[in-house]
Amino acid sequence: METIINFFSEHQLQLIAIAKNTLLTIFIFIGASICSKLLKRAVHKGVYRLSKHDEIITKLLTTLSGYVVYLIAIVIILDLFGFNTASLVALVGAAGLAIGLALKDTLSNVAAGVMLLFLKPLKKAEFVEVSSYTGSVKDLGLFTTVLETADGVFVSIPNSTVWANAIKNFTRNEKRRMDITVCISYGDSIEDGLAALRELVSEESRILIEPAPQYLVHTLADSSVNLQLRAWVATTHYWDIYWQTQRKIKDKVQSKGITIPFPQRDLHIIESKNNA
Repeated sequence: METIINFFSEHQLQLIAIAKNTLLTIFIFIGASICSKLLKRAVHKGVYRLSKHDEIITKLLTTLSGYVVYLIAIVIILDLFGFNTASLVALVGAAGLAIGLALKDTLSNVAAGVMLLFLKPLKKAEFVEVSSYTGSVKDLGLFTTVLETADGVFVSIPNSTVWANAIKNFTRNEKRRMDITVCISYGDSIEDGLAALRELVSEESRILIEPAPQYLVHTLADSSVNLQLRAWVATTHYWDIYWQTQRKIKDKVQSKGITIPFPQRDLHIIESKNNA
């Protein structure tokens, strides 16, 4: 007991300072936790409104704002306990440079992710084609872009690959052109075939009037004359209209007395006589 009293007497100032700093540390962490939640809530509301309800970039900036608050709190706590924060920042910077050189490929994904988040060539729930993969965007993070294909397959693509390749976005524009080709025999009337396509369009009210549908003789193929309908539809209705039109087109063409030919080829046999 006497030893403890003597130790306390000799180190009274240091122990009081440590206790004071410990209490301050606890209060700082509590304050940082409260500030982090409030800041994240404010950032979430602001970014969500300014980004026009972009969930991906809102989530990223909200998370980063919380980390910034805790980082500032840690620096303040280290300064309370007498650490040279300036030297610490320099040390962290040097370590960050070394780590950056070692993980340059990973950091290229981060840089590409930031560019994708701010330039927005793709957004969550959009249907895109990237680097030979086609699917709906499920998530866009700092390192990878996640797609879900039409048959439910999970695809994770490094952001650097996404950024380095062309991105085909099928849902970004409000309307798309639907191209449907039908083959008729050379002996059939082209005008009757085009009339069948016009009737298909008149029966589908969701096909847009502007731009006006086009009815074309597309190709003079080996076994058929290929007619093509080019019509614009709202992107949200594209596949529904496309499949319904494909289903109706056979009966509509045949109702005009037109046949849809099979591929055919004429074969000529020449018989040679041997007089020997």
